[in-house]
Amino acid sequence: MISAAIVGGTGYTGIELIRLLSAHPEVSIDLLTSRSEAGTRADEIFPSLRGISDIVFSDLGDETLATLQQCDVVFFATPHGVAMKQAEALTEAGVKVIDLAADFRLQSLADFEHWYQQAHACPELLRTAVYGLPEINREKLANALVVGNPGCYPTTAILGLKPIIDAQNQQAERLVESRIVIDAKSGVSGAGRQAKLALNYAETTDNFKAYSVEGHRHLPEIEQGVAQLLESQFSHRIRFLPHLVPMIRGMLSSIHLELTEAGAAIDWQQVFGTSYAAEPFIDVMPRGVYPDTRSVRASNRLRIGIYQDNERAELTVIVVQDNLVKGAAGQAVQNMNVMFGFDETLGLNFAPIVP
Repeated sequence: MISAAIVGGTGYTGIELIRLLSAHPEVSIDLLTSRSEAGTRADEIFPSLRGISDIVFSDLGDETLATLQQCDVVFFATPHGVAMKQAEALTEAGVKVIDLAADFRLQSLADFEHWYQQAHACPELLRTAVYGLPEINREKLANALVVGNPGCYPTTAILGLKPIIDAQNQQAERLVESRIVIDAKSGVSGAGRQAKLALNYAETTDNFKAYSVEGHRHLPEIEQGVAQLLESQFSHRIRFLPHLVPMIRGMLSSIHLELTEAGAAIDWQQVFGTSYAAEPFIDVMPRGVYPDTRSVRASNRLRIGIYQDNERAELTVIVVQDNLVKGAAGQAVQNMNVMFGFDETLGLNFAPIVP
C-alpha cells in the first residue's frame, strides 16, 4: 500500500483523482489540500463521495509540506505554476510527483514562458521529467521521479498520430504530406471548475464555438510530441483548432492528413490495429465504425476510428476520450501504476457509463 496526497482537490480533475484513488486497492489517500476549503470534508463539497471518502481538506502550510514529504506520491491538480515550486523539495525527500498542470510538459523554456506567461522555477528538474504517455514512455515512467501529465488535447493528437509517424519513420519516403489538421472538440469541464460568464449554462447550452483560433497552448505540446516523443524523421506543419461543445465531459479530435502515393498503398486500419493490439486502454474500432464520446464516458478508454480514401488521397483519424479521465486523472493514475510497478490497469479497468 502506498501513501498518496492530492494538492488542489477542489477542481474537476481533483474530484476524479479522489474517485479513482479511493477505489484503488494499493493506494491510501493520506492528504488532500485546498487553501479555500481547509477544514472542510471533501464529501461536503462533493456529495458523490459520501460513504466513499471521509478525508478533510488541509491548508498547504509548512506542516502540510512536511506531511507531503512523507508520502510516496503527490498529485498536483493545481493551476499552472504551483507544482514546480514544490517539486524539488519533494523529490529530494524521495517523493514521486505527478503534475496534472503544464509545469513539466514542455521541455522548451521559451515555449513555456511564452504560453504560460511565467518563468520556470526548476529548469534542471524539468530536464529529468518524463512526459506521461504510458503507451509511448512506459520504460522511462518506470524510473521517473517527476511526471508531466499530458494535456487532454495532446493525448488524443499524439496517440492518434503515433502509428502513422512510427510507420513513416520506417520508410525512406513520406507516407503523409507535411500538413496535418487537427479539428478538436471538448466538453465544458475541460475549462475547469470556475465561475466564468462564458462557461455558464445559458452561454454554453445550445451553442458551439471555436476558441483560441489564433493559437492554443496545447499546440507546442503536440508539436513536441510529434518531433521528440515520436522522433519523427520528417517535419510537419500542424494546424490545431479547439472547439467548445455543449456537453459536460468528453473529447473528440478529428485528424486530417493527405496521403502520398506510398501512403495510399498502406492499409492504415491494419497499421493502427497492430500498433495498439497490446494496449489495454486503446481500442481501435473495426473498419467502417467510428467512435463517439459517450462510448468512453467516465472511463480511461481512448477509442480510435480510421477512414482511408485512396481516391482523394486522404486519411482521417477520429479519436475520443473522456477529457477528465484518460485526458487527465485516469492517465495520472495509469502513470502512477507504471511508476510503482503495479498492473497498469489497476483501479482503472471499469466500463464506460452509458447513457
